[in-house]
Amino acid sequence: MSDTLIANLAIVRARIAAACARADRDPGSVRLLPVTKTLPSERVRQAFAAGLDCFGENKVQEARSKAEALADLPVQWSVIGHLQTNKVKFLTRFASEFQALDSLRLAEALDRRLQAEGKSLDVFVQVNTSREASKFGLPPEEVVAFARELPAFTALRVRGLMTLAIFSDDKARVRQCFRDLSEVQQRLLQEGHPSQHWHGLSMGMSGDYEIAIEEGATVVRVGQAIFGPRPLPDSHYWPGAR
Repeated sequence: MSDTLIANLAIVRARIAAACARADRDPGSVRLLPVTKTLPSERVRQAFAAGLDCFGENKVQEARSKAEALADLPVQWSVIGHLQTNKVKFLTRFASEFQALDSLRLAEALDRRLQAEGKSLDVFVQVNTSREASKFGLPPEEVVAFARELPAFTALRVRGLMTLAIFSDDKARVRQCFRDLSEVQQRLLQEGHPSQHWHGLSMGMSGDYEIAIEEGATVVRVGQAIFGPRPLPDSHYWPGAR
């Protein structure tokens, strides 16, 4: 097991606790989702040995490969990146959570496949709070209407909203993205269908998860702060990243 991984994980958890203290929140209200994209399966196995048992992957085929390689471990997988409808059949085989739902066409494809397999899936609706053309997700003003259609897809368990903040050194602009997501959440909590649980806010990554927690994040997606720099730039995985 990597001593560096253990040390990094301790630092991240301490910073999560400190951000919760600043926001007068219980650290137990924030779920750490380690992001393992580009990491080999053995590295994920080390992370499991360090006490982590749920991992996020951006690309469904990479996630599927790791899920198969680590099938002997009680690991849960969350797919956090854009999904094409023709890849739905791969996701439903292994994932317990999908955080990038952004179209009714995709909701229908997921629901149809899950119904056929007798399964259900936790989902977060992705919102493009930065309004960058390079990013996926619904515009904030379209989310409430989108949510009204989701009860038709009974295999999808709505758990909340997800966003990627703008990639900027301007913390005020980053914070505004998180505040915008929280505002959408409040509208949904008022208007949402009884079957929907909009309490989850998946927002914040290695560079901004502390700000996200201060603004109400319940899930933070952290990769490099735990596992170290990736061999490829973020732009390979996240549209709009540098």
